[in-house]
Amino acid sequence: MNTLAHALAHGGPGPWILFFPLVWAAVVIGVVTVLRRTVWRGGRAPWHHRQARAEHSPLTVLGRRFAAGEIDEDEYWRRVSVLEEHFGTPGKRGAA
Repeated sequence: MNTLAHALAHGGPGPWILFFPLVWAAVVIGVVTVLRRTVWRGGRAPWHHRQARAEHSPLTVLGRRFAAGEIDEDEYWRRVSVLEEHFGTPGKRGAA
């Protein structure tokens, strides 16, 4: 207790005493953020969410149905034009 009284009498640690808990809080928040974005999501990184959405886009589903032979070419292009009208997605009409 004598040491604490001596430190306080000679100015003490001052406002710098708050610096170290703030650094530790920033480290803990950073670690938790990284864990939430990677490990706790089942091991997939944040960019995988965007890829999953792209796999279920209307044009992707339509292309898969055409590739599988569920719809013919005329039906494919008719549906692509409807999607272009509604969503404004650029079509690749001349591409194979």
